[in-house]
Amino acid sequence: MTYPLTLGAKREAALEHAAALVARAWREFDQAREVESLPSESLLADLTGPLPQEPHDVIKSLDEAAEVLDTSLSQARPRYLAYIGSSGLEVGALADLLAHSYDINLALDARAASHLDRQALAWLAEFLGFPADGGSFTSGGTISNITALAAARERAIPGSRASGLNGHRVRVYCSREAHYSVTRAAELLGIGRDNVYDVDIDELRRMDATDLERQIDADIADGVTPIAVIATGGTTLTGAVDPLDAIADVCGPRGVWLHVDGAYGLPAAASQRSGFRFAGLDRVDSLTVDAHKWLFVPKACSAILVRNTRDLASTFAHDEDYIPHEQETLNAVDITLEYSRPLRALKMWLAFRVHGAQAFRDAIDRNLAEANLLYELAAANPEFETREHPPQLSIVPIRHVHPGCPDPDAHNDILCRAIQADGRVYLSPAVIDGHIWLRPCFTNFRTTEEDVRITLDVAAELGRGLCPEH
Repeated sequence: MTYPLTLGAKREAALEHAAALVARAWREFDQAREVESLPSESLLADLTGPLPQEPHDVIKSLDEAAEVLDTSLSQARPRYLAYIGSSGLEVGALADLLAHSYDINLALDARAASHLDRQALAWLAEFLGFPADGGSFTSGGTISNITALAAARERAIPGSRASGLNGHRVRVYCSREAHYSVTRAAELLGIGRDNVYDVDIDELRRMDATDLERQIDADIADGVTPIAVIATGGTTLTGAVDPLDAIADVCGPRGVWLHVDGAYGLPAAASQRSGFRFAGLDRVDSLTVDAHKWLFVPKACSAILVRNTRDLASTFAHDEDYIPHEQETLNAVDITLEYSRPLRALKMWLAFRVHGAQAFRDAIDRNLAEANLLYELAAANPEFETREHPPQLSIVPIRHVHPGCPDPDAHNDILCRAIQADGRVYLSPAVIDGHIWLRPCFTNFRTTEEDVRITLDVAAELGRGLCPEH
């Protein structure tokens, strides 16, 4: 019998060809490009074409797909230092191929895959040093943060999943440099953007626990119900790590849910260089970590871990005729926001299995050392300006200084775009206290010390050629 949507006799050839394309990409990721490839006019024309009505050759179509990917911005490249990238861990890509080929759904019990999912979560919790009772893998930090805040809302106001806030005045607390996903979660959950209090930050740009305590006590005295405190384990802007122990000292006696948004920085809790910054992590109620950031696996692979799985069940569990519950066992859909859930855990499980946890600690430590190296090189170079304090994690804001330049912000904004156009390095800008900085971020296991030095050299070379009056 012939099925209409199989590759038929071309299947093995297509798989071999795809494997060759992947192998070529992996080889190219071993070193940085000096010039980025740009899409050709013919490719751009093809990408505006109409819906195909007839079949196209699979090999040619794979080649076209590879050309699209090759002329896109790939975060896996060693000198992609913009935003917070992932780095396409090779064994993670293989895990995705396997998982998508079997197309398992973890909404209900999926036999062995469900056991693997739970084991991967347990391994991740052990790696981070958090006493998790459960959790789930999600599509990203935003969904993980929404999940945590939903559970916190239900614990603070039991029954709110059914009746809403029902007249309760509520508050969520986070650093004024917390990720916008916290605000988005408050908007979606009916808490409201206006009820998110931006806690002051200290000289290291960390949440000020004294201001937090003052505001929570004032709110409670005024009849406002605290929903949760969202601490940040590595802010997106500068990599600041909020003081978890001091924040837990505030939340614990008052019964306020403490969540850590560690989507970017939390893997550094396992490192020798920066583990001390996360003291108190074992005292929080929940955390978010994106394995597709600083644990290097391909997107999408975030996780929410909780101290008590029942907090998730009280928020998400329901009893429908089409969802079996045997012996009151929870299904995955009873503790998570999503129904259709691919086996995202496989890439994290296989990565730990193949490389071992120590290899990840070493890679994170190396990124931290690279960030510190860039800071030291820039601080010692009169052509650059650095922040007052060394980087807490792997984000290193720097500014190029052009003699006599009347507008350093415009200069660094233009320089950032020049660096992006040049192609040897890819950086993103950041606005810190109203000023524009270049913002390299090191989260790639392929990046080397040579790449760090080249980054500064490229910025200096291009920066010198800019200004007079821009």
